[in-house]
Amino acid sequence: MNVTPEKASGVYLWDNKGQKYLDLYGGHAVISIGHSHPHYVRRISEQLHKIGFYSNSVQIPLQNEMASKLGALSGYESYNLFLCNSGAEANENALKLASFETGKPGVIAFHGAFHGRTSGAVAITDNKKIVAPFNSGHKVFFEALGDLEAVEQRLKGGEIAAVIIEGIQGVNGIQVAGAEFLTGLSTLTKKYGAKLILDEVQSGYGRTGKFFAHQWAEALSPDLITIAKGMGNGFPIGGVLIHPDIEAKYGLLGTTFGGNHLACAAGLAVLEVLEEEKLMNNAHTMGEFLMGALKDEFPEIPSIRGKGLMIGFDLTEEAAGYRSELISNHHIFTGSAASKNTIRILPPLCVKQEELQLFLKSLREVIISRKTN
Repeated sequence: MNVTPEKASGVYLWDNKGQKYLDLYGGHAVISIGHSHPHYVRRISEQLHKIGFYSNSVQIPLQNEMASKLGALSGYESYNLFLCNSGAEANENALKLASFETGKPGVIAFHGAFHGRTSGAVAITDNKKIVAPFNSGHKVFFEALGDLEAVEQRLKGGEIAAVIIEGIQGVNGIQVAGAEFLTGLSTLTKKYGAKLILDEVQSGYGRTGKFFAHQWAEALSPDLITIAKGMGNGFPIGGVLIHPDIEAKYGLLGTTFGGNHLACAAGLAVLEVLEEEKLMNNAHTMGEFLMGALKDEFPEIPSIRGKGLMIGFDLTEEAAGYRSELISNHHIFTGSAASKNTIRILPPLCVKQEELQLFLKSLREVIISRKTN
């Protein structure tokens, strides 16, 4: 996008020419509680005046405070938490733990998956263009989303350490795995001694109206849950939630910057605002409104998918021109996807109905404009 943001507040950005934009993409779903939230700014500023960083060779009580708050808000109080710096790093460490625990090398991932760009994470990402020969030596098997039979056949081989799946596939255009499929994966991994990893990097932290997207499937307790993006509202932070049945041995995983003072201050601020402002409820309500309005008002849109404020819809032609016109003529950010016809909507969770109505009005004007031209 040919835009240079210089400041931001809530769901809005201003560029270096003073132009105001409505942000319905949140910088790849990173902005969870809104740009420059006062409580977030205050938390980080106060912490920076005390101490910004020291390594994990010292006691950092903020880590325990944040872990407790995350456990309480997410419903995973009994899980352990490993803190790192990004979603890719979280997935790397989850894969490593699964392999340590099972003694096996193999991983099952799914077509259309995106899990990151580091060595192991990119190997389980279904995009050959970004997998270098150096990364291609991992034992990874891709199966079709929804095909439990194929997953079981692969698990029967006895070499699979983990099955990894996104709560909702983001880069692949908001593809939602059904509850039955997720619970089926949980059953199969237990049966064959593999670990189930839920990648909630993009779909977590309240974005779908529940804390994690997989929580729409009842009675599902993954072995490992990876988190990042909305976790820090723009501050680099990631993590792995680890089932209590997996022994979290001291020194098994390590990080220099993970769980530093500033990161924990940012992470705590996000959790506090999510709870105080009931942003998960807002994500659910606003998502229902937007998906309902798209279905009712735009019969020409062939497919609308998602949960909460993680929404994808397809146009009958490539979306790039529509997105460009939304930016240049209506000053609204939206997101692209692997499918060239898809538009992704991933706004801050504080977005209001009138802001979404502005988007709907603008989208209608863009569709009319492109038909007449």
